Amino acid sequence: MSASVMSKKTNVLSRFLEKAFKLPPVVPLVRVGGVIGGGGGPLRQSISARSLYPALERAFKLPRAKAVAIVVNSPGGSPVQAALIAQRLRELSEEKNLPVYAFCEDVAASGGYWIACAADEVYAHENSVVGSIGVVSAGFGFPGLLDKLGVERRVHASGERKAMLDPFRPEDPEDVKHLEALQEDVHESFKSIVRERRGERLKASEDKLFSGAFWTGKTSLELGLVDGLGTPREVLRKRFGDRVKTPQVEAQRGWLRRRLPFGTLGDSQDAPARATAWASGVISALEERALWGRYGL
Repeated sequence: MSASVMSKKTNVLSRFLEKAFKLPPVVPLVRVGGVIGGGGGPLRQSISARSLYPALERAFKLPRAKAVAIVVNSPGGSPVQAALIAQRLRELSEEKNLPVYAFCEDVAASGGYWIACAADEVYAHENSVVGSIGVVSAGFGFPGLLDKLGVERRVHASGERKAMLDPFRPEDPEDVKHLEALQEDVHESFKSIVRERRGERLKASEDKLFSGAFWTGKTSLELGLVDGLGTPREVLRKRFGDRVKTPQVEAQRGWLRRRLPFGTLGDSQDAPARATAWASGVISALEERALWGRYGL
């Protein structure tokens, strides 16, 4: 028996049981919280397609599901991971014929808003931070530091642009121009997604909306970036009735990781490796703190 036939029979049985026993409707919640990126570290867990896909798959397969809700609380991060998550949300929504509702918490900015746009409807708290439809690249330059320390830097590269944007060398205008072109490509992808998903609901000029600025949920509603103000409980009860069930579906972690909150940090018996992992984690945590701090959090 094919998977499609099995799915149809399961849906028929689910509808029969729902009517016969007056079972309440179900709208599973999937949390999308944290910085978006393909990696992570011992002091933080990042959002990625790999970490989120299993939870999304399970949410769309829950019996009696009438929709799927995602709760977004992210200052952004990797545009690639944001795009992959948004794409998978749309694929599952169309495959299962279930609408998606997004709820912005503290922040749904940059890549966080990109993911929220995958929903059929987007809601926010009046004080949520929403938007930041743009691309940013930040870093530090230390061209004079090595001279002061008496350190000679040696870089050997094959390819004249391989060492571009080296923070220990003076900034090259050609390198900056190349980076800006890359950012513009990513920005265009972001703008295309917002145009496609929000369409005529947008109520301000693109110069304003796509400037990289961000707004409160209340102002975002006026601009057409969100469809309404409200919490998941308020909106889903109004939409599906007071008896609606909203189970939270989370990404599964292995047995060892559930008992070691810092992940693979405890897996290695090599002290230098553990020290390196801690150092990497501290840097990642500082970077994450800087992202959240940009939005006053």
